[in-house]
Amino acid sequence: MLTPSRTTYYANRKKIIIGIILFFGFVFILRLFQLQVLDKTYKLSASNNVLRYLTDYPARGLMYDRNGELLVYNEAHYDLMVIPIQARDIDTTDFCDLLGIDKETYETRIRQAREYSMHRASIFERQISKDTYAAFQEKMFRFPGFFVQPRTLRKYEKPIAGHTYGYIGEVGPEIINNNPYYRSGDYIGISGLERSYEEELRGQKGLRIRLVDALNRDIGPYMEGRFDTLSIPGKDLFLTLDGELQAYGEQLMANKRGSIVAIEPSTGEILAMVSSPAYDPNLLVGRVRNSNYRQLQSDPEKPLFNRALMAQYPPGSVFKIVNTLIAMQEGVVNQHTRIPCPGAYSSGGITVRCRSHPGPVNIHTSIQYSCNTFSCVAFRNTIDKSSFSNIQSGLTNWRQHVFSFGFGQVFGSDLPFELSGLVVSPDYYDRIYGTRGWRSLTVISLAIGQGEIGTTPIQLANLAAAVANRGFYIPPHMVRAIERPDSILESFREEKHTSIDKGHFDVMAQAMGLVVKEGTGRFSMIEGIDMGGKTGTVQNPHGENHSVFVAFAPLANPKIAISVVVENAGYGSTWAAPIASLMIEKYINRKVERSWFEQRVLDASFLTVME
Repeated sequence: MLTPSRTTYYANRKKIIIGIILFFGFVFILRLFQLQVLDKTYKLSASNNVLRYLTDYPARGLMYDRNGELLVYNEAHYDLMVIPIQARDIDTTDFCDLLGIDKETYETRIRQAREYSMHRASIFERQISKDTYAAFQEKMFRFPGFFVQPRTLRKYEKPIAGHTYGYIGEVGPEIINNNPYYRSGDYIGISGLERSYEEELRGQKGLRIRLVDALNRDIGPYMEGRFDTLSIPGKDLFLTLDGELQAYGEQLMANKRGSIVAIEPSTGEILAMVSSPAYDPNLLVGRVRNSNYRQLQSDPEKPLFNRALMAQYPPGSVFKIVNTLIAMQEGVVNQHTRIPCPGAYSSGGITVRCRSHPGPVNIHTSIQYSCNTFSCVAFRNTIDKSSFSNIQSGLTNWRQHVFSFGFGQVFGSDLPFELSGLVVSPDYYDRIYGTRGWRSLTVISLAIGQGEIGTTPIQLANLAAAVANRGFYIPPHMVRAIERPDSILESFREEKHTSIDKGHFDVMAQAMGLVVKEGTGRFSMIEGIDMGGKTGTVQNPHGENHSVFVAFAPLANPKIAISVVVENAGYGSTWAAPIASLMIEKYINRKVERSWFEQRVLDASFLTVME
């Protein structure tokens, strides 16, 4: 029989044992609470072992030309993904053989994936081929932690318009940090329309949650897809581009440096925008993009440089159109003005030579024969008008007229990286010569489009469009509609009027018609099409002069305005005018009859003459 003291002993021991059990039970519960509620690591690891989160990348919006022809579309590709914490007991030899890499590359990429996240998927190998994808699907159970992520890449119906389309590339850390939409491995428009319309083209990503078994095999959607979200495809773009005309322009500019910009005057829609040398946009897609980009970037001919938007040249004699219109607006010349031309303009020890032509010249014949003397007299009388208190006021007034044509500024349309050109202010000359140290003769080279002035090819095409419209232009643009072909964008319908009266443009259009019929551009006349144009030969201190031509056609109801620049090709009438003539014939007639004329251009090459 137990004594009271022993009974008390066993009772105390029982309490101690129960206390110990309760203590460890509390510790165990507390640890479970920490692991399951406070610390997500184990829960995430467990979930990752049975759940696979797949980003449902949307199909990027397509691009169509103005005639409904498909230009840019998508093609399915696959990224090989890895979740590092699950990538264990991998037969690296078999794995590397399937992928065509060595073990050192495998280890490097696994280390990079671990540094990014042990539990989140990242790209191990981008854009694997369809054959590799099929091989991995068969052996995926042998490579735990790896899976294939479907996505799309750009494809191009024709190898044209690379500068216009632009290209896409992987987002960098700066974009990821500043835009919550993007994650590592996502792609974004880098240049061209891909950049300008990124938000419209990219669509909206979705998410698919899949169940996987112990052998890394997909066994179906999680919770019957209850938590999946569908991707929303990007919106299609309907371009103003005429794909056939664009391809023809690139063909004409092969083996040449320069550009073609063609615009529909009544709408400002760009029909063709050629920058040469060009490149095949397919080169900047997929796994070969980086290596091809480096090759294109190091090419001395600079095929990535968009000359149509970014090259800046003195406009040469083409600018006589602007100066003559300004002179008419200021009342210093009119249709009755006659100026003799002795073969050069000479004043104050400065001589500007002129080609031989009939004289005396008026507004029409000065443009027809590109008379330097008439242009110099008209320009000086414009900025030396007695109503101006000094030369600074005269040049400022002239400069404002020039701005009204779109020079010296960007158009603010849908074309990225456009440059503004150069129209210098009087302050520029004041800094060089002092406020009283210069006069109209100091800047006389501006009269013939040389000196301190720079224009871009798209600005020159816009000049032709302004004359075609008799005094206004709509900023050039490349996209006419988004998502539906009939949803014309209202943002590109505003007319920009120049500071010149319409009647003066009627006179100028007649003069430009004479250039092609009987003047410097007569070699490029098109039978059955009345074309107005102006030749230009741009002085180049580093080599052969640049050949320039602007034109529009037909004269009465213009459907196309164009600028052509051929670097290091000499006179504007020799090469730029024929190219513009062929482009106009192709667009209006949809075919070219002058095969010998066309072949002459196709055979020409100026790439051996460096600037």
